[in-house]
Amino acid sequence: MPDGGSGRPEPKAATRHDWTRGEVAGLIALPFPELLFRAQTVHRAHFDPTEVQISTLLSIKTGGCPEDCGYCSQSVHHESGLKASKLMQVEAVLDEARAAQQGGASRFCMGAAWRSPKDHDLDAVCAMIAGVKAMGLETCVTLGMLTGPQAGRLRRAGLDYYNHNLDTSPEHYGRVITTRTYQDRLDTLGHVRDAGINVCCGGIIGLGESEDDQAGLIATLACLTPHPESVPINLLVRVVGTKLADAAAVDPISFVRIIAAARITMPHSMVRLSAGRESLSDEAQALCFLAGANSIFYGPKLLTTPNAVESQDMRLLDRLGMVPMAVPETGSATQAS
Repeated sequence: MPDGGSGRPEPKAATRHDWTRGEVAGLIALPFPELLFRAQTVHRAHFDPTEVQISTLLSIKTGGCPEDCGYCSQSVHHESGLKASKLMQVEAVLDEARAAQQGGASRFCMGAAWRSPKDHDLDAVCAMIAGVKAMGLETCVTLGMLTGPQAGRLRRAGLDYYNHNLDTSPEHYGRVITTRTYQDRLDTLGHVRDAGINVCCGGIIGLGESEDDQAGLIATLACLTPHPESVPINLLVRVVGTKLADAAAVDPISFVRIIAAARITMPHSMVRLSAGRESLSDEAQALCFLAGANSIFYGPKLLTTPNAVESQDMRLLDRLGMVPMAVPETGSATQAS
């Protein structure tokens, strides 16, 4: 058990699946020093506070998505200037995975802009998963909605994680997306879980939601049983041509508060500092790590939006005395939570 350098093991927090929105809102509203102390205490009980997992995300099929997600440049409903492309060839994806590994990544994520994949599309995706897995990298894909049999195929190919975000609270969801329901997302998570794949599920801050909605998102995630093994917390990247291009900017301190609430309520989960990181200062990112974030995406793009510069990331980790995490042993959704 990590001791955080204190010389003695930290006590492990009890894992709960009955968080109320009011309780989460109360956490988020704590005085900032108290909130970060609580988050760091929980973090040290389950993770080495000096380690950050380095992940790389590649768009293997870009644009042309029929969904109308208000934030997404890949939607056919938006005039973002993005040109749609076909599914990448397997060997080209594996080349990207090798380069990511050489750059320090231990996790390789692949995303395709589909509402849901066709069964024949999974032939190539499964080959990609198997090839990346053979390199010793942790594997993750996000392909839209899945059926149970499709989730089973991905699991047999060696998939470690499936990403399918809830995005926001149930109440705010319909203001952001109308082409699939919240229950559709929960159903896909159920298929993933039933197949024995680890769940990667989080949300986006800055979609025009209220503070109550932010608490509602975290409470919804924290009431999933078990908790998602991976919880990406994204900061909206405002893309010209999308419905949310003019959304109000998010205060960085408020964003850190969401990270801390995720860490406290989901103590075993990897909390991933995801999209929008390039707009955060080094100091804001350092606070996110202090609040319990222990993974970043490394590389020039997150699917289609800009990401922080790799060399800057490594300099920041070095300045903070933090190091990349080794590849964790995964393969099935067995993590206690």
